[in-house]
Amino acid sequence: MKLYSLSVLYKGDLKAVLLKAAYDVSSFSFFQRSSVQEFMTFTSQLIVERSAKGTRSSVKEQEYLCHVYVRNDSLAGVAIADNEYPSRVAFTLLEKVLDEFSNQVDKVDWPVGSPATIHYAALDGHLSRYQNPREADPMSKVQAELDETKIILHNTMESLLERGEKLDDLVSKSEVLGTQSKAFYKTARKQNSCCAIM
Repeated sequence: MKLYSLSVLYKGDLKAVLLKAAYDVSSFSFFQRSSVQEFMTFTSQLIVERSAKGTRSSVKEQEYLCHVYVRNDSLAGVAIADNEYPSRVAFTLLEKVLDEFSNQVDKVDWPVGSPATIHYAALDGHLSRYQNPREADPMSKVQAELDETKIILHNTMESLLERGEKLDDLVSKSEVLGTQSKAFYKTARKQNSCCAIM
């Protein structure tokens, strides 16, 4: 799971204005980084321009997902991540960033702002903190722990059932064991199952 870009934009009547952005292009080749960053900026602006106010959506482009949230007050956020990044966490992050931004930056600066003139320094911190959604988002952490517990419990039950079925099959097919031995096994199995429940 990887989060590549986090942007705050203003949706104007004709075009979207980039107000602030943070990028993590370290996974790309050094010579491609500036081009990748420019393409992410272009994609973010294009998606915001074509999205209606008051909407949230995710746009897929190859192995990337662009999550966009355009508020009714024309403030917009875009998070670009890989396909594995959870959408719920991306939209939670966008909502948090836009709320913080609107509290720290005056609304009159939005239509005429630029990354150089807008003073909002929290984007880089959010981008690095949300690289691991399980650590940043408590719901994801709980869900991951539940999934791990469920897998372990399922594997344990499967191994117990397989072992029990194989032993039963061996006892019933055995020609070496006498009738008394088979009866002893069945009685012992009943006794053990009774005690295992307690």
